[in-house]
Amino acid sequence: MKKIFLVAALSLALFSCKTSSVTATKLDRGIQTGIKGNWVISSVSYPGSEYIKVNSFQLADSKCFEGSTWKFVSNNNKGEMALTKYDCPVFSSPITWFVNSNGEFVLKILDAGEKAKKVRDGYVLGVSNLTDSSFQLIDRIDVGGKLTNVVYQFQRVN
Repeated sequence: MKKIFLVAALSLALFSCKTSSVTATKLDRGIQTGIKGNWVISSVSYPGSEYIKVNSFQLADSKCFEGSTWKFVSNNNKGEMALTKYDCPVFSSPITWFVNSNGEFVLKILDAGEKAKKVRDGYVLGVSNLTDSSFQLIDRIDVGGKLTNVVYQFQRVN
């Protein structure tokens, strides 16, 4: 996950920096419309590196996100997310999000009553394989000097 303003990726206390801002680009309304609705993360995987431990969104182990529920509203770029997996931290929060013209998913997790413009931390992930019933958010993390994908598989909830 890259931080929005510091624009850094976090994994296992390893950081990499990037100098460009992802928030200054046009929005990709087509992808945003495809993502709107209610979703659940059906799996989290690390293709080619199944034995790593990742703290996702500075909240919990990435495997705790399996079964989490997400609501994306595309007309105002708001929503909600909640961790629901047994034996994991209980967490729910409002979110703001958008997809920029580079196809990058930009996410801010808000505290209750907090305005998005006051939140300085955010995350940037790639969007892939968008269909009517599923899509993936992909994080690129540095593990021992090698870039590794963390793939969050979303399934639409009817």
